[in-house]
Amino acid sequence: MLVSGGRRLLTVLQAQRWPFQQSRDMRLVQFQAPHLMGPHLGLESGNGGGVINLNAFDPTLPKTMMEFLEQGETTLSVARRALAAQLPVLPRSEVTFLAPVTRPDKVVCVGMNYVDHCKEQNVPVPKEPIIFSKFGSSIVGPYDEVVLPPESQQVDWEVELAVVIGKKGKHIKATDAMAHVAGFTVAHDVSARDWQMKRNGKQWLLGKTFDTFCPLGPALVTKDSVADPHNLKICCRVNGEVVQSSNTNQMVFKTEELIAWVSQFVTLYPGDVILTGTPPGVGVFRKPPVFLKKGDEVQCEIEELGIIINKVV
Repeated sequence: MLVSGGRRLLTVLQAQRWPFQQSRDMRLVQFQAPHLMGPHLGLESGNGGGVINLNAFDPTLPKTMMEFLEQGETTLSVARRALAAQLPVLPRSEVTFLAPVTRPDKVVCVGMNYVDHCKEQNVPVPKEPIIFSKFGSSIVGPYDEVVLPPESQQVDWEVELAVVIGKKGKHIKATDAMAHVAGFTVAHDVSARDWQMKRNGKQWLLGKTFDTFCPLGPALVTKDSVADPHNLKICCRVNGEVVQSSNTNQMVFKTEELIAWVSQFVTLYPGDVILTGTPPGVGVFRKPPVFLKKGDEVQCEIEELGIIINKVV
């Protein structure tokens, strides 16, 4: 089964690079288990570890991340207490990870936001953020399958750092922006290049928003658990081969600037997801271009945040 295979691979990969450790970091997850009814909220016990069931620790907690984030400090303080307690950990093999956020009000995306990705395309670095979106229905879990749509022959990979909003705001100043951030997670901005670049009047939306085109996870790592979100190794592998390898320090517009910019136009709500752009190495700009095919496996990994593994079907 894909999920258990993904978990085994995850363990191997982490042993090779960023070592597994029990952590006091807050790594919030949504998960399911055979003995539990419906989705539950949990804490991943370290990058690649098992899961602590937050709803068992406090049955009054909501069972979805959206509701958890909407309640703000009230629910976060319960999660902190759970983290400090010595609670039973469900083995990773016994749970199914869902996306850490499902059904957000919006998924905001940023184009051309890595200096090295702009160089790859031989285009100038943008003077203002380039904003587009994906529909929330494109979100799937960290080990779910990416489905190749019959309408596209040019499906491509993009690893991205995703910001999850924790507090509602409009016209947010850059200096106040981090107060509106709940945390960070790994995103795969799957992209149908034919629809993005040639069809639909070259509007990007349709090429970006097919079902399954936004795997997220494995955890929402709270902002206080990430040393510096703008200095993290970021990479993507296709069938084990490194295709993207960079650092979030290459971002043109950092989290604070993006939140200030986007919140001029729209109100940001708890659970909103901002995909902050991709580094170089995507398939469409290779010579000749390379696209995903049935049977491929894509691994998107960001230092401190974890790895998501998606089989292409």
